[in-house]
Amino acid sequence: MNDKKLMNRAADNIRILAVSMVEKAKSGHPGGAMGGADFINILFSEFLVFDPEQPEWAGRDRFYLDPGHMSPMLYAALTLQRKFTVDDIKQFRQWGSITPGHPERDIAHGIENSSGPLGQGHAYAAGAAVAEKFLEARLGSTMMQHKIYAYISDGGVQEGISAEVGRLAGNLGLNNLIMFYDANDIQLSTECGAVMSEDTAMKYQAWGWNVLKIDGNDPDAIREALVAANKEERRPTLIIGETIMGKGALQADGSSYEHSIKTHGAPLGGDAYTNTVKNLGGDVEDPFKIFPEVQKLYDDRAAELRKIVAERHAAEAAWEKENPEKAAQMREWFSGKAPKIDWSGLVQKRDIPTRNGSAACLGVIAEQVPNMIVSSADLSNSDKTDGFLNKTHALTRDDFSGAFFQAGVSELAMACMCIGMMLHGGVITAMGTFFVFSDYMKPAIRMAALMRTPVKFVWSHDAFRVGEDGPTHEPVEQEAQIRLMEKLQNHAGQDSVRVLRPADSDAATVCWQMAMENMDTPTALIFSRQNVKSLPEGTDYQQTRKGAYVVTGSDEQFDVILVASGSEVSTCVAGAELLRKDGVKVRVVSAPSEGLFRRQSKEYQEQILPRDAKIFGLTAGLPVTLEGLVGANGKVFGLNSFGFSAPYTVLDEKLGFTPENVYEQVKAFLA
Repeated sequence: MNDKKLMNRAADNIRILAVSMVEKAKSGHPGGAMGGADFINILFSEFLVFDPEQPEWAGRDRFYLDPGHMSPMLYAALTLQRKFTVDDIKQFRQWGSITPGHPERDIAHGIENSSGPLGQGHAYAAGAAVAEKFLEARLGSTMMQHKIYAYISDGGVQEGISAEVGRLAGNLGLNNLIMFYDANDIQLSTECGAVMSEDTAMKYQAWGWNVLKIDGNDPDAIREALVAANKEERRPTLIIGETIMGKGALQADGSSYEHSIKTHGAPLGGDAYTNTVKNLGGDVEDPFKIFPEVQKLYDDRAAELRKIVAERHAAEAAWEKENPEKAAQMREWFSGKAPKIDWSGLVQKRDIPTRNGSAACLGVIAEQVPNMIVSSADLSNSDKTDGFLNKTHALTRDDFSGAFFQAGVSELAMACMCIGMMLHGGVITAMGTFFVFSDYMKPAIRMAALMRTPVKFVWSHDAFRVGEDGPTHEPVEQEAQIRLMEKLQNHAGQDSVRVLRPADSDAATVCWQMAMENMDTPTALIFSRQNVKSLPEGTDYQQTRKGAYVVTGSDEQFDVILVASGSEVSTCVAGAELLRKDGVKVRVVSAPSEGLFRRQSKEYQEQILPRDAKIFGLTAGLPVTLEGLVGANGKVFGLNSFGFSAPYTVLDEKLGFTPENVYEQVKAFLA
C-alpha cells in the first residue's frame, strides 16, 4: 500500500498539470479534472493492469472515460505513465497535437475511446464488459480475466442512456464492470441540485448493481472501494465518489475556489491560476514539472506491471500450446481482419422482402463467424435479425455462450454497447431496429463514424410501405440523413459510413458481403418490410459493389435513365417496360450506395450516369436523397410530406409509387 501523503502529492501533481494545460490552451475544463485526480491516480498507479511494452495486449484492463471534457485529468495521468510527454500535453487543444480537447481513441497512448457526448462513454464500457464475458466463454479465463473500468460524471448520470445501460448491465450481472461516479454536484450552468433530486445509489441498486459510497477525494477510501469492487462476483459495481469540484483551487484573492460553477468550463486565469499552482505545491515558473517522487511511484508501478504481465504472458503461452486451434482463432479475432465467409451455399428466394434476404445472410454468418454478436431493440422477429438468433441463443447473466444481445427497447444504449464490444476487440457486432428508430441512434452512429468502428447497423421497414402503422413509423427523411454520412469523410479520408440499400434479396447478399468485408468504417444496411420484385434474370449482382450499376438498358441508346435504390428499383423496372412500349428508350440504374459510386473512376461514373443525360430519380424518401445522382438536367419524384396510415399497396397508389405514375412522370419530364 502506498503512503497516503505520496498519493495526495501525486493527485496534486495531476491537478497542477490539468489546470496548466487548460491555462496554456486558454480553454478547457479544469474543475472536474481537479476533483477526479484522486481516483484516477489510485486506479492508474495501483489497479489498472496493462503491458507497458505492448499497449494493444488483449488481456489488458480497459478504462473508458465518459466525460471527455475531463481530458486534462486523463492526459496528466497518462503522462505519468510515460504514454505522453510533457511537450504533448503542452500542445493540449492545438492543431496537429495528440491531446485534443476531448480524447480521441488512441490505444498506443492509452485512450480506449473517443468521448464527448455525455453518457455514451460508459455505454462503451458496458459493451466492452459484455465482449470480455463473451470471449471468456469461448477462450477461458487464462486469456480473458481483465476488468473494465468506467468513469462517469453528474451529467452522464443525467443522460437518459444511463438508465438503459444501468438496466442492461445489472440484468446481465456484469461483475467485470466497475464504474466510478464523480459526484461533485456541479455542472456547467448550475449546481446539480437544481436539476436532480433522486437517490442515485438506490436507482442503481434497483437495477442490480453493487453500490459503494465514498469520499471520492480520500485515497484510502478509493483503494478500499476498488478492492471490494474487484472481488464482486455477481454484479457490476458503482462507486459513488463525492468529490470537490476544483479541489485545491484558490481565487485571485486567495480565498477558496472549490465547489464553484466557474471552474467547470474555463481556465482559472491570472492570479487564481498562480495561487492554485502554489497551493498545490507546484512551481509557477515550471508548472508542467513532474515531481520526482510521483514519477517514481508510476515507474515503480510499471516495473511491477512488467512482472505481472510476464506471468500472464507465460500462462497465455502455455494455453496457446495446449489449445493451438483456439489460439489461432483468437489471433484471427483480434487481428481486425474481415472474417472468411463462404457464401456459395446461399440461394435467395425471389420476390421476397429484403429484410428476409438479410435474415438468410445472417443465418450464414451465424454458422461461420463464431465471434459475431448480433443485437436487436426488441424487434428481432420483425427486423429479421432472428435469422441470426435462430442459429444461437441470447446472452444471459449466467450464460455467455450465446451470441445474441437482447437489448430491449433501448436503441441508443444498444448501439453504444455494440460499439463498445468492438472497441474492446475480438468481436464483430451488428444491431437491428426499424429504420425510423435510427433517429434514436444518431449520436452513436456519429461516434462510430468518428472512431472508425466497423459496426453493422441493420434497419428494416425502410419507407412509407410500413403501411398501417402510419407516419410515426414510416421513415421519409431518414435515408437522406444517413446518406449525408457518406459525404462526410473521416480523418482517414474514407466515407465515414458506408450506406447500402439493396434492390432485392440477391443484392442484399452482396450488401452483407460488403458489410462483413468492411473493417474500416461502420456500415448501414437498409431493408424493406414488404415483398420486392426481384431484378431481371441475368443481373450481375456483384456490380452492387460499385455503388450504382445498370439493371436494364445497358446496351442500347437511351432517351432517359431511371435511377433508384431499394424497392423503388423494381418499380422503375416496371415503369420502364411501359415506357418502352411507347417507344421510349430507357436505362434503369440501381444505386444502393451513392458514396461507393462516387469512389469509382470518373470513367465508370460517366458510363453509368452520363452528366448530359436526362435522369429521372424515384425515391420513397425526400427528393434530395437522389438529387446528387440525377444532376442539373434531372428530376426526382419523392415524398415531401410525412406518410399516412393505410395498407402499403394503397399508399403506393395514393402517393404515386406505381409503374403507371413512373410512366406519366417520365413522359412529362421528357416533354
